[in-house]
Amino acid sequence: MFGRLGWMEILVIVLLLVILFGHAKIPTMMRNLAGGIKTFKKEMKDDDTKKVEPKKESVKKSPAKKATAKNVAPKRKPVKKK
Repeated sequence: MFGRLGWMEILVIVLLLVILFGHAKIPTMMRNLAGGIKTFKKEMKDDDTKKVEPKKESVKKSPAKKATAKNVAPKRKPVKKK
């Protein structure tokens, strides 16, 4: 179900959550999480409907520069260790 987590591991996690947050806060947290997921899905759906095709602009390609002595980095000499 959850990959390598067995039912005992999931039970321990749930018990730790109840101990840390208390039984009153967990439903509120789940309600807020569900509301966030609903809002996210709604925004994703709205984004798909409002999608506008980008304008196609002509892009001029510049010719590739040839390697010359001016734009090539000089070779470094190896450093001798003593």
